[in-house]
Amino acid sequence: MPLSRPFRFSAGPAALLAGLCMAQTAWADATPTTQVLSSSQQGKASSSPRKLPPHSPDWGVFNAGKGAAAGFGTVGGFGQARWAEDWSDIVNTPPEKRKSDWFNRLKHISLTDKGDIWLSINGEERLRYIFENQPMMGAAGKTNASRVLLRNMYGADLHIGEHVRAYAEFLWGVAGGSNYYGYQAGTQRERLDLQQGILEVKGNLLGAKMGVMGGRQVFLDAPVSMQSARDLTNVQQTWDGFRGYAVWKSFRLDIFDFMQTNKLPRNVFADGTNYNARMYGIYTSTALPTFSVMNQKSQLFADVFFIGYLFNGAPAAIPTMTGTQAGSTRRDNAGARFWGNVGPFDISLTGVFQGGEFRPAANQGATRPVRAYAVNGSFGWTAKSLKAKPSIALQADLFSGGSYHSKDGAVGTFATPYFPLPYYNDVTLALTSQNLIGVGPVVTAAPFANLHLKLHVPVFWRESTQDAVYGTGKIYSYRNNLSGGFLGVTPQTQVAWNFAPHWTWTHDIAGFLASQGMHHAGARDGAFYMQTMEFKF
Repeated sequence: MPLSRPFRFSAGPAALLAGLCMAQTAWADATPTTQVLSSSQQGKASSSPRKLPPHSPDWGVFNAGKGAAAGFGTVGGFGQARWAEDWSDIVNTPPEKRKSDWFNRLKHISLTDKGDIWLSINGEERLRYIFENQPMMGAAGKTNASRVLLRNMYGADLHIGEHVRAYAEFLWGVAGGSNYYGYQAGTQRERLDLQQGILEVKGNLLGAKMGVMGGRQVFLDAPVSMQSARDLTNVQQTWDGFRGYAVWKSFRLDIFDFMQTNKLPRNVFADGTNYNARMYGIYTSTALPTFSVMNQKSQLFADVFFIGYLFNGAPAAIPTMTGTQAGSTRRDNAGARFWGNVGPFDISLTGVFQGGEFRPAANQGATRPVRAYAVNGSFGWTAKSLKAKPSIALQADLFSGGSYHSKDGAVGTFATPYFPLPYYNDVTLALTSQNLIGVGPVVTAAPFANLHLKLHVPVFWRESTQDAVYGTGKIYSYRNNLSGGFLGVTPQTQVAWNFAPHWTWTHDIAGFLASQGMHHAGARDGAFYMQTMEFKF
């Protein structure tokens, strides 16, 4: 029967666990479970797509990809968004198994005799160390930068019957180090504040599982090449607004309208809403009929979506021949994705057309249309019969570029203002998904159940040699002194070890090897090392 003892929660565990995490840090912007998924694995269908992941709601066929197909991120015990977990299954766990983990008593705390109102507590302590000898290809103005990041994040999920749920999550982020940079942006240092706070009303209607979620929340129902939870930093990206979802047997629908949370204030409980950054749209996914290939069950999904962006300030600026032009922009992203597994092969193909307009600040020029696009694909094979289940894939991406010579023509640079998944292309953040072509292999393996390895070696070019080079939140100054389109190579590898229940120790090693043209323009080769110790329950 469910646990009914009262529970008193304090900030004491945060300080205790921070002291235990002395081995420093590193975890990914991918699924925070027992492994970090490669970019080709993000949201891929497994050979048994209807198998329910641990502590996940039953979304039927949309439980594929550890639940990512449902649009709420992955859930493999723990979720990318912690409210995506469903711990109601723990009441049916045999008592001896439930008692084997002390933290299970926090996962289903009955508040009534009938157990229809219950509370689930979650928490995370993450200590991370990052070293970069030439951050941002030398453009950060720092050499041998060391950053130490500590994140304390705790949440409570209150279930009131079957149809109402309230979730609150609180975060405190601390950052230090030597020769560090980027702390003024509000993504690393955060006084105690409400990270997420939602009210959900849900039920069964018209043959579907439907719900409406309002408040501050992480949103993950978008291609990882365009948007992520920004989990590489201490402070995740959250949104203020609402989403409505409906999941039928083979079709789902998600409608949303958000304003970005303003993370710049430094005071306790001072985060507000950034009304200059809006995201809205609709995402649909259709599960195609299953079939078998090479005696393996196969499942494909066809997604169609529209995602609108409205933003201004530094993210909206476009390059000119001598600098940048400030303004505001609307970006209309109409796209489709075809993905899943065909026997032992995993495939994903995404295409996005980006329209809209760019309005120069202070009426310094004419309003310009936007005509940009992106094409992303991966094809992989997994040897599931081998113990380590090695997987090899080829990932290729194209994000269109424009021309900094143009003053009144269409803007051709694909915009990704809301942080693509860093592990998708470049964990160092030196390059981002704008004016970029990337091609490279992705190799993963799990020689042991608690040890996971990944290698990704992308080679990068500019899509347009008339456009600038873009980093995460940065337009580099390289212009007419940069010749050729070849940018360089960014080999990156990762080792993730779940050495004990709830504990993960991850190492990321990467480097940027610049092309001759980039060297002549002033870019420098760089090395990147990130270590993460994470405790999560």
